[in-house]
Amino acid sequence: MSQALIVIDVQNDFCPGGALAVPDGDAVVAPINALMAEFDTVILTQDWHPAGHSSFASSHPEKAPFEEIEMPYGRQVLWPDHCEQASEGAQFHPDLITRGDLILRKGFRRAIDSYSCFFENDHKTGTGLEGYLHTRGIRDLTLVGLATDYCVAYSALDAARLGFSVAVDLAACRAIDLDGSLNKALSEMQAAGVALKNHAG
Repeated sequence: MSQALIVIDVQNDFCPGGALAVPDGDAVVAPINALMAEFDTVILTQDWHPAGHSSFASSHPEKAPFEEIEMPYGRQVLWPDHCEQASEGAQFHPDLITRGDLILRKGFRRAIDSYSCFFENDHKTGTGLEGYLHTRGIRDLTLVGLATDYCVAYSALDAARLGFSVAVDLAACRAIDLDGSLNKALSEMQAAGVALKNHAG
C-alpha cells in the first residue's frame, strides 16, 4: 500500500521572522527533510492568499489580529496579513526539500479561508487532493508541518473523516496554541482515530 507524507505550509511567514510566525516553526525543517526518504509519495501544501483576503484582520475595520468573527461558513480567526501570493513570505522555507510529487496551493479564494488541505473552511469545497490520492492508490497518510493546531489538525481530521489511515508526527510539527487550541486539536485528533506520533527522522 502506497504511503504519502503530506508537508503542511512550511513557509517563511510561519517561521521565525515571518508575518505569522509559529514559535520554533523552523525546527520542523530538518526532521521533515529526513522523513521524506521513507515515503513513496511526498505532497507539499502552500498557503496562497490574494491581497485583501477575508481572513486578514486588515480587511475588517475595527478588528485586530487574533479576534474572531462570524463568516457565512462559521467562526473565523482573523490573522495578520500572511502568505500573499508570490510574496517572499509565501515561499517555502529555504532549507526545506521541495522535490515532492505535488504542490497544493490553498486559501486562494478571497472570501473563504482554507486550513485543511482537503477542504475550504466550509468543509464542502474540495481542493482536489482526495481524488489525487485515490487515483494514486494512496490510503495511508502521515502529516507534518505548521501549525499543529490549525492546518495540520484540520487536514488530519478531514483525512480521517474521508476514510484514510492518518498519523501526525508531532516531532515534525509546531503549534500556534491560541487560547488552548493545541490541547483541543490533539484531543479532537485522538478522538477521530488519528495516530499521534513523536519520533520524526
